[in-house]
Amino acid sequence: MRSRDGNQTRLLTICSIIFFNSLSLLGSEYLISYRYVVKDMTLYNDSFKVSRAMKHCKGKPQDSIELLDKDSHDLNEIIKNNSIEFMKFIHKIGLDVDHKEITKNAKNSSTTTLTLKTTCFKVDFNDTFARITHLK
Repeated sequence: MRSRDGNQTRLLTICSIIFFNSLSLLGSEYLISYRYVVKDMTLYNDSFKVSRAMKHCKGKPQDSIELLDKDSHDLNEIIKNNSIEFMKFIHKIGLDVDHKEITKNAKNSSTTTLTLKTTCFKVDFNDTFARITHLK
């Protein structure tokens, strides 16, 4: 005759596997890219793109930031409302910097480009904030 206690550990194991797998799927993955061009000390171009990832991003969680969320759950709006904190976060992750300077006929011309290549982020939306985690 089989003991009921032996079945309990198997049920507990299956429930815990389902629970932890569902926790890992709660966060949505987004691809974010950013480009900022300054030409002769004037902002020339500024582009910021956010899109939901079509495939699962591979990588390990690195740095994360928590931004206030006012019940919107829209990543574009959250980043727009907390733009200064998010820009500091991307600078910490690392941006590619390209600087060109030309002097011709005693006239100086310079172009600086800051670029965040398309990078995957995992975003967990909560009631009052959104946690954005860099995947690398």
